[in-house]
Order: sequence, then C-alpha cells, then structure tokens
Amino acid sequence: MSKVDEEVAIPRPANFPSPPVFETDEQERLYRKQRLAAACRLFAHFGFDEGFAGHITARDPGRPDAFWVNPAGLHFAHVRASDLLLVDANGTVVEGDRPLNLAAFAIHSRLHKARPDVVAAAHAHSMYGKAWSAVGELLSPITQDACAFYNDHAVVDYGGVVLTPEEGDRLADSLGDRKALILKNHGLLTVGRTIDEAAWWFISMERCCQAEAIARGLGTVQPLSDELARATSAMNGAPLAGWFSFQPLFDFIVQLQPDLLN
Repeated sequence: MSKVDEEVAIPRPANFPSPPVFETDEQERLYRKQRLAAACRLFAHFGFDEGFAGHITARDPGRPDAFWVNPAGLHFAHVRASDLLLVDANGTVVEGDRPLNLAAFAIHSRLHKARPDVVAAAHAHSMYGKAWSAVGELLSPITQDACAFYNDHAVVDYGGVVLTPEEGDRLADSLGDRKALILKNHGLLTVGRTIDEAAWWFISMERCCQAEAIARGLGTVQPLSDELARATSAMNGAPLAGWFSFQPLFDFIVQLQPDLLN
C-alpha cells in the first residue's frame, strides 16, 4: 500500500494503479512538473482562468522548502513544464525567467510550510467557486461527489488580496488538516499529497458548488445523513480516490495538447 492511501484501505482489484515511486529526485521532479502543467491546461479547459489570477504549486522533491508554480501572466492554456518557476522559501526564483505571482508566493509558501504532508495546492477564481464563496457556507453532502468534502473543508473570511506572510498564515491556519478551503468573496483552494489529487479536488469542488447552486434553485435540498456522508467520504474523499480520478483527465489533456510535457 502506498503512502497516499495508507490511512483508508480502499477496496480495489489487484491491478488497481497507485502513484508511482521514483528512484531519483530528477525523475520525480519531471513527473511533478508535467503533472502541474497538465493541471494548468485542464484549468484552462474547464474555464477556471481569470486574467492572471490562479496558481497551482508542487513541492520540489529535492528541496522541500521550494516549490514549482505557474508564472504570472502566462495563460493556463499555454503552460508547459519548462515554463514553471522554482521558488524558494524567501520568494527567490531559483529557476525560470518569468515573473512570479506575489499572491501565489504569499499563499502557497505558508501552506507548504504549515503542511509538510502537502505536495501540491491549487487556487483559482472559477465561476461557481466565486459564486459559492459569496454565500459563505460549507458545501452540504447532497451528492456522492460532495461527500468527498464532508467535514474536510472550511470557510475563511476575506482579508484582501493576499500579499503578506501573515495573511498566508491565516489561510493555512483556517485550512488546518483539511483538503479544501472556501475563501469568502474570493474562491476555492485545495491541497493534496499529489498534484493529481489537489487538482482533482479543485475540479470536483467547483462542480459541487455548481450542483448545489442548481439544486437550491430547484427547491429545498435534502442532505445525506451524517452516517452516510461519513462513509461515502471515507471512500470518495480518500487521497487515492483523488489521485485516481485525475488519471483519465491527464490522459485526455496530454493526447489533446502533448506540448504541455515539454
């Protein structure tokens, strides 16, 4: 059993895949950069872009205090693995020649510091995430998909554009040991032990916001019981479930846009 699913044993066939294990940091670094670039392309595919807002990060396997991030001003749809910036804990761009999004550093540097278990984090100003953030409520367990976030996400008040370590620390504190955060009047943020997981949670959470918004417009929603929601969350919300859910999307976007791997 891999470290990604060690906490929850998920029933699966003997040939069910797990995240790969690498012999060298170089191999894992390339893997993470390509997965991050794929996540950016998928965010563009799903319409999560909003000007230069939005960033996805991945901790460097050889330098735990540094992370890779998409550059400021480069559209999600154009990000390649070679475009990514490597940023250290002081905000210095160690690799790459494009500008760094200062909000990305203020948020992600503090998240990665507070959560050693987190390899990746994703934030964007997606349409339904923004709309739901204005409601300022947790998602209800009204669907099987929404149960992945049951008792595993939080809401935090808006504190302005995030440009200081103190504000980044406040967001990290609000996230705690959960997988997702709703930033009121702002948008969504998700984390994971793999890039695949963090990206999938964001994509799924955006859709859950959309589903609940539609359901509320149709009538009174009927959430699942606490018992059912917890049991479903243990399956659908497990790290391995998040990782595996991303695999078809990765294959899809690479076949469609293979240049992202460069």
